[in-house]
Amino acid sequence: MKIGILTSGGDCPGLNAVIRGAVLKGDRAYSSSFVGFRYGWRGVVNGDFVDLNRHDVRGLSRQGGTILGSSRTNPFEGENGGPENIKRMLAENGIDAVIAIGGEGTLTAARRLSDEGINIVGVPKTIDNDLAGTDYSFGFDTAVEIATEAIDRVRTTAESHQRCILVEVMGRHVGWIALHSGMAAGAHAILIPEQPTSFDQICEWVESVRDRGRAPVLAVSEGFRLSNMDQEHSHKGLDAFNRPRLGGIAEILAPEIEARTGIESRSVALGHLQRGGVPSAYDRVLATRLGMHAVDAVEAGQWGTMVALRGTDIVHVTIAEATGGLNRVPDERYEEAAVLFG
Repeated sequence: MKIGILTSGGDCPGLNAVIRGAVLKGDRAYSSSFVGFRYGWRGVVNGDFVDLNRHDVRGLSRQGGTILGSSRTNPFEGENGGPENIKRMLAENGIDAVIAIGGEGTLTAARRLSDEGINIVGVPKTIDNDLAGTDYSFGFDTAVEIATEAIDRVRTTAESHQRCILVEVMGRHVGWIALHSGMAAGAHAILIPEQPTSFDQICEWVESVRDRGRAPVLAVSEGFRLSNMDQEHSHKGLDAFNRPRLGGIAEILAPEIEARTGIESRSVALGHLQRGGVPSAYDRVLATRLGMHAVDAVEAGQWGTMVALRGTDIVHVTIAEATGGLNRVPDERYEEAAVLFG
């Protein structure tokens, strides 16, 4: 069987480990051959791909980024887009199936193409950890480690100047990165999308820290909104899937905190730092396992499914289930952390 692999959407640590796991398992267990589509769905609609063999993936598990490149191309747009054109391209090149590695946008497109009869298996990739159907996705652990180190580092400068510093991390609709990194680094408050909060409450936490002689440090998800805001803060336009590009909420909060409390305040947005660098050991192992099981799903003809982590086991769920809702932070998890605020 000839299998095409793509990495689409935002890059994250562990993508190369998935590719390596898939190619090595396919080569050794099934004598499969592989091609890699360049730059995600863009390579699919343009028929732009390269051969992948076991020598091409040697040593990849520790390498960050993706050797195939990525993009936020919508496969249903453009003159070569759409299921009929994609089917024709796959048939002309003898490609029997596609392993799509991506997050919400990528897998939503994969589900629609699968519904049109294209043989696709999905692999969950999102540092936000927001995909339903899997307990964790690779990239999340590495992002949390990076965010935790950043909060640790700003704490020393906050204490030196007695400033309040807000560290903005990624998290479009869910607050897992902020929750885990905030708890790990001992942030004095954690602001996440699932828990809109009033300015009065934020200032109460900040002042409580100041009154104890400490410098307040807050972890903030990019998708956080105040209780009086109708939607998330966005001033960067829309992406290829017509979703608002978020970011900048910490810049809105910091000057208002300073104005209300008199505490000099600053904001730091980590942005793409959370996506870069080498994956953690946990993410290398998880990504490798997901790649290997994705090939098993292809060989079994389990089209329209996604490999997922449940507990410590790799299972298969439908892509529809994975994209049908968000893996939100439960109230009880936030309440655990909130005991430590202020």
